[in-house]
Order: sequence, then C-alpha cells, then structure tokens
Amino acid sequence: MRANTKEFLRENLFGLSLTLIGVICLTLSALLYEGHRVFPQFALAVGSGLDGQEIDTLERQNKAYERIAESVTPAIVAIQSTQVIKVQQSPFMMDPFFRQFFGNMLPQFNIPREQREHALGSGVIVSADGYIVTNNHVVSKATQIEVLLSDKRSFKGKVMGADPQTDIAVVKIDAQNLPLVPFGDSDQMKVGDTVMAFGNPFGQYFTVTRGSVSALGRSLSDPDKFEDFIQTDAAINPGNSGGALVNVRGQVIGINTAIIPGSGGPGGEGSFIGIGFAIPSNTAKHVMEDLIKTGKVSRGYLGVGIEDLSGALAKKFDVPDTSGALVSEVTAGGPADKAGIKNGDVVRKLNGQTVEGRDQLTAMITNVNPGTEVKLDILRDGQPMTVRVKLGERPANLGVQAGVGKAPTEGALRGVTVQNLTPALRDQLGIPTDVRGVVVTEVDPSSPAAQTLQQGDVIEGINRHPVNSVTDFNRWAAEAKGQTLLRLNRQGSGFYIVISPGDSEDEESQ
Repeated sequence: MRANTKEFLRENLFGLSLTLIGVICLTLSALLYEGHRVFPQFALAVGSGLDGQEIDTLERQNKAYERIAESVTPAIVAIQSTQVIKVQQSPFMMDPFFRQFFGNMLPQFNIPREQREHALGSGVIVSADGYIVTNNHVVSKATQIEVLLSDKRSFKGKVMGADPQTDIAVVKIDAQNLPLVPFGDSDQMKVGDTVMAFGNPFGQYFTVTRGSVSALGRSLSDPDKFEDFIQTDAAINPGNSGGALVNVRGQVIGINTAIIPGSGGPGGEGSFIGIGFAIPSNTAKHVMEDLIKTGKVSRGYLGVGIEDLSGALAKKFDVPDTSGALVSEVTAGGPADKAGIKNGDVVRKLNGQTVEGRDQLTAMITNVNPGTEVKLDILRDGQPMTVRVKLGERPANLGVQAGVGKAPTEGALRGVTVQNLTPALRDQLGIPTDVRGVVVTEVDPSSPAAQTLQQGDVIEGINRHPVNSVTDFNRWAAEAKGQTLLRLNRQGSGFYIVISPGDSEDEESQ
C-alpha cells in the first residue's frame, strides 16, 4: 500500500505542481483586478445653503418657535386616566368550550365583572405647588389618575373640581417648584395670529404643532355647554385634550378641547382635518380660579333672554348688520330690568368689546364675577345708548343657553323643558304679541304632562302665578309638588289644565 502511494506521487507530482501554480495565479489575478477596478465618483453636496435677508428672517422665526417650545413644554403634562366599569356577563359565555357548542343559547346569569378602560389626555401646570388645568372629559369618569411630567416624573392625581358646562377641570398632584407657563388675554387674539398647540396626541408624548387662529366665537351647538371657542388649524388630535394653545409670546390663550374629525363627531374619535377648537384662556382662568378657591363656579348673570340676529330681525329692529344679541325677554326684577334694558334692545358691545352673537355675549357675561358693573353699548330703535348693569349671580338651574331652562326633576312638571318666548318664535308659532310666557320645547315621555303638553305650547301661568321668563318657570315649577294648575296658550287660544304628579292622564278644561 505504501509502495503504491509513492509510485502514484512520483507519477503525478508534475501535474499537481502545475495545478497549484494555476490556483495561485488565478488568485493573484483576481486580487490585482479588484485593486484596479474603477468605482463611480460620488460626493455629497456641500455649501452654506441659501442666504439673504428673507432667509435670515425665517431663521429668526425658527429660533423664536424653538424658544417657545422650550419654554412651554416643561409646564405640559400627560394625564393617564383609568376607569373601572362593571359589565354583566354569563360565566358560561366566558368559556370558549361552551360557546363552541351552544353559542348564544346558554343561560345568562349576568354576573358583574370589572373592566378597566384607559384614556390619555393633556394638562397645563398652573401653580408651582401642583395644580393642573385640563378638560373635564379627560378626567370626569376616572377612578385613577396618573400625571406624567416632561422630566419623566410620575405622580398620582386627584380631581379638585370640575365644570362640565365649560369642560374645564382642575387636577392636583403632590409636588413643589413645578415649571409654569403664563396665561395671556384671549380677547386680544385675532384671526390669522400664529399659535402653537401642545399635548400628547395618540400617545405621542409632548408634541408641538403650529398653525393660526382660523376663527373666533365658534360653537359646536351643544345646549349643555357654554361655547365660545377659538378655532385653529394647528393640528389637534385625540390626546391633545386639555393641552395648551399658545401665542407667539409663549402665553396660554386657550385649552385644547375638541376637533371636527375626518370620521365621527366632534371631540375625540377620528383624526385631524384642519379644524380644532380651544376654550379661551379668559374662560378657563375664571373657571379654574373659582374651582381652586371654592370648588364651584360663580357666573355673572344679566337676567335676559337673548337670540342671534337674522337679516330680517336686524331690519325689523333697525340694526345696520347682524352683529350683536337681541334681547327677547327681560326677567322681572333682574339686573337688566333694574338697569332699564328692554325687550328689543340689541347689545352690540360689552365693556368696549364687540358682541358678535348670543353665544359670545353669554360667555362674556358668565366670565365676569357676580357683583361686577359692566357697560353695555346697545341699540334701541336704531339709536345708540350706553347702559351700566351690576351683574347678579347666575341661578344654578338656568340652562346654558340664555333663556333656556333645564327640565325639573320632580313634581308635576318634571321632564318639561322650556325657553323664553322670542320674536322669532312668535313669528314661527303664530303667537299674538300680547301673549306672555315660556315656550315648551320638549316633554319627556315619562313626564306627568306628556299626555297634555305639546311642543310649541306657551305656559302663561303656574298655580295662578304669571310666568314671563324661564326664571319664573323654574321658580314656580319647583314649588309645583301636588296637583298643578297651568294657564296655556296653544295656537293663539288660551285655556287651563290641571296636572297631577303621579297621573299619566290629566283633565283639560277651557
């Protein structure tokens, strides 16, 4: 075996040597080729970029925006709220084995189970010792609140007060020496002003967007809320609620609250399409200060029913345009009555600020503390007048919209909603000018009056007490515990009815 191997090597040594030399040559050739390959030349463009006075101006603007963001962001917080709800569920339906064979035919024992829901919002630190302003809808149903600061610290939060009518709430955390951001005067904002929105959209913490003021005095037509929003195209999305809308001086001029999204309704679902809304800082400041000091909100009260001016009404009351709020009802003995304001007066300015419509005047009045004297510029039969009014305190049971009441919750008239009788309603319902009262706008089907009262009925009196306004209705309806005598006017005809608190059918006499 060994001899054969030697003989094999002797006979093939020359061939093996040639093979080895060939491999070495090929390897060297490949290396030499790779080293002499010509690669395409490539170089990044270099240079100082554009210059000039206009570019310098843009750079200064960028520096200003950076400065605003650096100043405001530390005072913005993320608010994680947890709500524990109970759901009714059968124990069998929780088991996939039973669902596979029986589907929905299993017996339902409805055993309550707890389920946790989480939501993310924003807030603004308003005091160094831990008070934070946010939206009421961010924390209203929360059983647990966690507040995250921009420096990554986390605190447990407690709701100190809330005002659903403005969607403002105050949360407190146990902390000291917190960074603050100043509040500005939202009344000074103009359409076109640059603004920046701060918050936590879709969980993207501490996001800043920029845009402009698109409109002022906007309303989403929610009858249960005071609405006088700043509209902006600075991107606001779910999670921004409760965050700050800031002007170019780094001052808070609004609290982000709602959007009109691409799908769904305002305020929460959907995504931004260029229309967002913020509560003016003057409103937010008034509400949060009251909540911090007393736990409730005190609002100014003028004691009038008001409505927007249409072109026809403006012409009828000799007003040059549709700006202002038309006084349609004056509450007897109220602040406006004492000051000499009359039906048909048109309020054009309050303390020198132009009044665009009903919602704006309502917001302006409610933002003033009770007992404060205000100056109203009005038109009466086309003639300008100035009236000074010492505001009262708005009754708690008065509806948000001026002249609209909340339905009583007990008594013979529970579930009956009314509003003041305005010139527009008179024309629409054909009610004679000598009829005084309030108009029935809604009747709860479960109300004792459901079988008798109709929308459009005018309640002129309750238990022989005259009803000239929503305030009168609220007062006498609250005392109507037993059988209640109503004086009604329906389509121009007057008659009496009696309503019993526990009856579904009532007697009617003419």
